[in-house]
Amino acid sequence: MADPTTTETVAAAAAPAPAAVRAKPAKTIDAGKQANRRIGVRLVIYTVATHAFAGFILLLFELGNRNK
Repeated sequence: MADPTTTETVAAAAAPAPAAVRAKPAKTIDAGKQANRRIGVRLVIYTVATHAFAGFILLLFELGNRNK
């Protein structure tokens, strides 16, 4: 295994490694637990919350427009 602190040569960087040689990416570990699922759940929660807030703002604009 190559030293990660050294730089690769141009020839080695230009030729991609075969699929069989490539290593699988490491799982994200946070305090000894896999964090990948928690990140996905947090993404869904933030997306729903952002859309709900935007919908509330649009509702306020609609209600304000009716009073003209």
